Amino acid sequence: MTSSPSIPSLQNEKDSETRLEEANEYDFGGESQLPRPPILSEEEERKLWRKIDFRLMPILCVMYLMSFMDRGNIGNAKLQGLETQLNLTGNRYNIVLTMYFIPYCIFECPANLVLKRFRPSLWLPGITVVWGIIMTLMGLVKTYPQLVGVRVCLGVAEAGLFPGVAYYLSLWYPRNALQSRIGLFFGAATIAGAFSGLFAFAISFMSGTQGLLGWSWIFIIEGILTVAVGLVAFLVLVDFPVTAKFLTPEERAFVVWKKKFDNSSVGEEEKFMVKHLYQAFTDWQIWIHILIYMSLIGPLYGITLFLPTIISDFGEFSTAVSQLLTVPPYIFATIVLGVFAYYSDKLMMRFPFILAAQIMCLIGFSINIADVSSGAKYFGTFLIVAGSYSGFPGIVAWLGNNLSGQYKRGVGMALQIGIGNFSGAIASNIFRTQDKPRFILGHGIELMFVGIGLIFLPITVFVYTRINIKRAQFMDRVAQGLEKKPSTKELRELGDRAPDFQYIL
Repeated sequence: MTSSPSIPSLQNEKDSETRLEEANEYDFGGESQLPRPPILSEEEERKLWRKIDFRLMPILCVMYLMSFMDRGNIGNAKLQGLETQLNLTGNRYNIVLTMYFIPYCIFECPANLVLKRFRPSLWLPGITVVWGIIMTLMGLVKTYPQLVGVRVCLGVAEAGLFPGVAYYLSLWYPRNALQSRIGLFFGAATIAGAFSGLFAFAISFMSGTQGLLGWSWIFIIEGILTVAVGLVAFLVLVDFPVTAKFLTPEERAFVVWKKKFDNSSVGEEEKFMVKHLYQAFTDWQIWIHILIYMSLIGPLYGITLFLPTIISDFGEFSTAVSQLLTVPPYIFATIVLGVFAYYSDKLMMRFPFILAAQIMCLIGFSINIADVSSGAKYFGTFLIVAGSYSGFPGIVAWLGNNLSGQYKRGVGMALQIGIGNFSGAIASNIFRTQDKPRFILGHGIELMFVGIGLIFLPITVFVYTRINIKRAQFMDRVAQGLEKKPSTKELRELGDRAPDFQYIL
């Protein structure tokens, strides 16, 4: 038996053959050459997903670990002489941060279209090697304009990784398993926060080696490590389930079947057409999800880029101790993220955990904007880091779950991440030097982001619930013969707008 009742049963042989024939009319990538999908027990299915996890997740997690370390280590480098040596006076440091996000946001959507055409096993490792080289060169810059230019290049190179992997995972895993995988993948970002502090502390002892200060060695060593990870990824990463040679033909058939009929009773639309772009750009849920996304990604980038500075400005710790104090909040965040991701998939609900994350950020920023002790503010940073990081995978998985059609989902997720990340550009400019040590403006704007999410999250849940009820009522009338059910072709083309498609809450 299959373990998920949402997928058409494979026990009905006639129904299975009919659906396979219908799917083969839309055969893309050689799916028609696969054998009939086998009937797996729950234990056999778990073993199959574990097999896929062990092949995909380790290298993807390490790649994102390096990505987040490479974009965020400038916060640690600032404490190791970067600001002084390159004369980053006034708002120059904030401009350097901002110039990363502009190309990063612009190139995310095109990158997802390229990934499907260019093959993940080449595209994802390729951009990893490129940004690793750029990261290494960042350690050799001598002037402020050079640093700005290299940060722009870093933004272009890294743009394709997160939306690409989020989309890539949505092609492998069914809806009830997606957030735990995105959570595991994004967990590398929280680990990166802890690693950055430890790494910067260790590298601080290299300051002066070969005439370079500690900040240069942070960039150079992490860049070299990134290039090495990218080269390994060329050997390990695979493309799509239908071509995955580490799986048997029967296993490939099962994964393809499971995913094809996970989002739709008749299979997903897979062939690229211009209408998919139009459908993505005009879908209400993508735009409201962007606002919810901003409610946590703004705080996430704000705390990632400025946590070392915020702790240092408590005025009670040396630079080395400030670097080390950035580690515990990320360890706590990693634990919370894992718990949220596991139970969100187990319960097949996203919004309660996103709401909990937003409330954690609300409390954390409220503590830090207040005139309280350094100990209380440090406790607040735990809530901010844990809230922003643990809620983020749920937001990405939620939209991915509720978009049907591979290209529409790819464009929709890229729009969400690309446009939403402009809040990172805003977060780069709100913690200003003149606002030390309380950073009232910065914490206030972050509270605004969280407030936006707290408004639009319940609105989204309300709309989804109403649509689900109306669709269920329509399907009841179809079962009673009072309404005509759309044809298989019409249902496939409608995708997530089909009457038999239920949105996940």
